[in-house]
Amino acid sequence: MEQFIKRLTSEQLEEMERQFAIYVNGTQEVIPALELKNKIAKSLILNTPLKVKLGLDPSAPDVHLGHTVVLNKLKQFQDNGHIIQLIIGDFTGKIGDPTGKSTARKQLTDEEVKHNAKTYFEQFGKVLDMEKVELNYNSSWLSELDLEKIIHLASSMTVARLLERNDFSERYATGKPISLHEFFYPLMQGYDSVILESDIELGGNDQHFNVLMGRHLQEHYGMEKQIVILMPLLEGLDGVEKMSKSKHNYIGIDEKPSEMFGKTMSLSDELMGKYFDLVTDLSLEDKLKIKNELKLGKLHPRDAKMLLGKTIVNMYHGAEAADHAEENFKTIFQKGAIPTDIPEHKWDGEKRIGIIELLVTLELLPSKGEARKMIENGGVKMNSEKINDIFTEVSIVDGMILQVGKRKMLKLKL
Repeated sequence: MEQFIKRLTSEQLEEMERQFAIYVNGTQEVIPALELKNKIAKSLILNTPLKVKLGLDPSAPDVHLGHTVVLNKLKQFQDNGHIIQLIIGDFTGKIGDPTGKSTARKQLTDEEVKHNAKTYFEQFGKVLDMEKVELNYNSSWLSELDLEKIIHLASSMTVARLLERNDFSERYATGKPISLHEFFYPLMQGYDSVILESDIELGGNDQHFNVLMGRHLQEHYGMEKQIVILMPLLEGLDGVEKMSKSKHNYIGIDEKPSEMFGKTMSLSDELMGKYFDLVTDLSLEDKLKIKNELKLGKLHPRDAKMLLGKTIVNMYHGAEAADHAEENFKTIFQKGAIPTDIPEHKWDGEKRIGIIELLVTLELLPSKGEARKMIENGGVKMNSEKINDIFTEVSIVDGMILQVGKRKMLKLKL
């Protein structure tokens, strides 16, 4: 690769360093970092935007903050005029990415793929300017491959190399089946980079093997190799497990402002710096300033968390909603008062009902077991009075307020 860095003017050199600092901040790994600088330099000298790729197999369309880690990084490239290449794996999605799986994944139907892709577009638009995004379906080129081309593609990779992947090697060692079609998943993902001539590919750090395949295949086909940027996985509200709806430790980007703010305030102090880096749209300078002031004790962790909550709510609901969510939180938790804008539910059921059945009927808790546990732990209140007896019979009264946990409230109307 030609060394474009050497040809930069002083102004261009400063711009290259500025962009580089933004792109590497918060990343797990950049492979290789020096080549990323050269790619940026080439873009500046030739006045040509970089092509930045993210591949998606649309199998889980409900987007939470964990998913936005890579989207926020894409937005940084987009804000600097580069081209975002979103690849919807309508072909590879039928195979199913075997990454981290002990068994082959369920293959998706055409209808499932199309439905999930549409949901992604709607939710990604909350982070990216979708009008400036290149949308690609990889069936448009992968379905055109004949057997001769597939064999040529497969010849670029050895079985031994594929078995270096932990999920494959573990299944092989324990005698669990590996279908031949699963070996083609990383090859096809890499071939996407060949077709689109991608300069950079982003992915989570669990995608290390797959995204490196693009570099390998581009070299195999005599092309300039892409840069790989791996993003860390975001811990959820428990501070331990990866953010996931199945683990109930997530903040959804479609959640109500007060819910988003309240959940953010429950984060551990240790995670705040990571959340500022990965899920907010603050400038690099602001992020560094916040983390430095926290380290020096100039900024109280509570105030930093308030700022984090407002920033996140502002990104998805606007400044007015962010201000209101902050005031609502202060009203409930700092002043001990009941907010005035509690959601209301029109009650047309029995006028007297067991507390557990009431909580489940109102969907304040998902099951009777969860309701029982919440009461026993002191997490249920009625009109600000704690309910301690799981056998409590409730007489429904117009305007009565139920509270579950710290953030969930509902007013009953007759």
